[in-house]
Amino acid sequence: MATSKTATLTLRIDPDLKEALRVAAEHEHRSIANMIEVLIRSHCERHGIDVERSVGKPNSNGVRS
Repeated sequence: MATSKTATLTLRIDPDLKEALRVAAEHEHRSIANMIEVLIRSHCERHGIDVERSVGKPNSNGVRS
């Protein structure tokens, strides 16, 4: 099975919001990073924003993953 690369996202959020995110992730047995990904995908789906999977898409160098 091919593995795909991931991108790094660094952001600052209110400590109370981070704690709420940690609790939500814990309740769903997810990592915080995975919980953020799930929330973003859910938001995009609800608002009709297409999120393509990166498999087979060319990267910035034109190389397919």
